[in-house]
Amino acid sequence: MKKPILSVLDIVNVYENENLDMVFKNFRQRAAAIDKLGYHRYWISEHHNMASIASSATVVLIKDVLEHTKQLRVGSGGIMMPNHSPLVVAEQFGTLATFYPDRVDLGLGRAPGTDQMTSYALRRHTHQHADTFHDDIKALLQYFGPESQQGKVKAIPGAGTEVPIYVLGSSINSAVLAAELGLPYAFAAHFAPAQLKDAIQLYRTNFKPSQYLTEPYVMIAVNAIAADTNSQADYLYTSQLQNIVAFLTGHVHPVPQPKEDYYEFLGEDRVKQIQSQMGIVIKGDKKAVQQQIIDLQEIYEADELIITTTAYGIKNQINSFKIVKDAVDSI
Repeated sequence: MKKPILSVLDIVNVYENENLDMVFKNFRQRAAAIDKLGYHRYWISEHHNMASIASSATVVLIKDVLEHTKQLRVGSGGIMMPNHSPLVVAEQFGTLATFYPDRVDLGLGRAPGTDQMTSYALRRHTHQHADTFHDDIKALLQYFGPESQQGKVKAIPGAGTEVPIYVLGSSINSAVLAAELGLPYAFAAHFAPAQLKDAIQLYRTNFKPSQYLTEPYVMIAVNAIAADTNSQADYLYTSQLQNIVAFLTGHVHPVPQPKEDYYEFLGEDRVKQIQSQMGIVIKGDKKAVQQQIIDLQEIYEADELIITTTAYGIKNQINSFKIVKDAVDSI
């Protein structure tokens, strides 16, 4: 079994009974704890117009984490390219990489990370529905490259920073693109695992070595709710179940507190139905989490797992990340 590198994806959830000031204080505390625990990288998502997520100003949050941590690589999981000009992204991440050399990652997604109306408000141009993801990535690779490959329009800062680019996706399309360009591939199994196996196989089979990467590199994003006991993990998991029910019924709101007896309230069949529409969840105490990661790795052999959590409360979140790290370290 390949022992995976461990990283964190922070969606910057807004939780019930938290105002935005508390959300960002907890965000900073979470990043500092992850840094001390020895995780490899800390990525922040981009979402807009969602009551349960506060990561709309992704680049600002990345800068804050870089400023308040020492070892972590920090980046985007990801920047949603339909919302942005490649030049602006290159300038922003080129500036970050100039401030913090060899610590900045750029994960890129091809979806807008929001609804159609908000997407229009973000970009407002007639070609907003065209898929320019391939061209956007190639433009960014050029902007970050050496001075010799720059065109008339340059990213300043940006040129020569060689900010590493990761292709994010939840389908075979992004996998094929990452393979063609010879870039690392991160699969969003934390919310859409259906094509995980096919996508990874296609990526590895079709991978073309490049100046950026000589061999395929696979990252898998998964949910993790670890606790001192299995029963405590089950209890914390009810926040995620409630959140998915709210999403499926069109009532998105801050992530709710866990509820006793929520499994009984939903019923076994309803729980199974909800779980079939969720991403991969690693759940339980250290022993259970360790076995689930071993099982996952025996199937997919990921180079890196990037962990996200919906556990309610900053102490529970940090404890969950600690248990996952301890579980992998002791394999």
